[in-house]
Amino acid sequence: MEIQAAAHSRSRSNLRSSWLLALALCATLPSLGCHPLSPKRIDITRQYVAPELLQANTLPIERGKPRPVIDTVGWVFGIPSKLLLWNRKIENHSISAETEQVLAGYLEENHLQHVKVRLNQYRPFDDFRRLTKNRSVAWPWRYTFGTFSVLGEAIVPGRLFGGDHFNPFTNTVHLYSDVPAIALHEAAHAKDFSRRRFQGTYAALYALPVVPLYHESIATADVMDYGETSLHDPELQRQAYNVLYPAYGTYVGGAAGTIFPPISFPAYYGSVAAGHLAGRLRSRRIERDWQGRHDEPQLEVERSTSGNNDGTVPEMTVPEMVPDD
Repeated sequence: MEIQAAAHSRSRSNLRSSWLLALALCATLPSLGCHPLSPKRIDITRQYVAPELLQANTLPIERGKPRPVIDTVGWVFGIPSKLLLWNRKIENHSISAETEQVLAGYLEENHLQHVKVRLNQYRPFDDFRRLTKNRSVAWPWRYTFGTFSVLGEAIVPGRLFGGDHFNPFTNTVHLYSDVPAIALHEAAHAKDFSRRRFQGTYAALYALPVVPLYHESIATADVMDYGETSLHDPELQRQAYNVLYPAYGTYVGGAAGTIFPPISFPAYYGSVAAGHLAGRLRSRRIERDWQGRHDEPQLEVERSTSGNNDGTVPEMTVPEMVPDD
């Protein structure tokens, strides 16, 4: 009994120490100015796109038909995610026209015409056809990892269980949340993959522990940059900080739990809490930073949009589209 009591006491002490460590990280990292997700645009000077997907993608964005019963059940299944990211529109299975418009603008600006977007839609057979056409991913990856990914989407449908994600094997974005920042984040994954020569390998690496932190940081940083420099939308920036920071915290906590299993629980929720704290601290500064950065250069920006000094229109740079061999 005494040995069991001592072991139980040590376990409670370790758990208490883990929670204190997580809370200390929550309190200190934002105050130290540690912002690993600073705005940074993904460079797409060169893109690798399968011509077959371009030809087949006549309707880039498709919307699923309303299914009140299924969507209501899906909304209920999404309650834990709503609470975790503290946003009632997470996995609400009702994507607004506004979110669709923001996403369509991003796809057009970043030359992602080969990407399919499914808004609360279940089309596993169409996705399998896209898998066979996606020659930007080598066939060994497509018919192993890719086949399992499409089967997983078919057996555990996001239309019911949620889970916004980008499938690189089919080049398809699946959305179930009416949150523009999340829609852009998933599309940013597609943008990131489009510049990779070995997309299948890059996708397979995502399955390894800790590696997703790299992929997720790139996509999140691109969304931050897009909201600031392309849309000039401080509201979208605030939403991105409030949602994408704690979402990134889930990956940080998952990685920490993989490395240190005894503290997996406090590490996971402590990282999410840290993301909420850091994101909200950043979002509160958006309005002040926006005014400070954009008030003075306004006249210069207006002049530059009208043309060059000699009256000609500035030339636009379009990335080189490289079909897969």
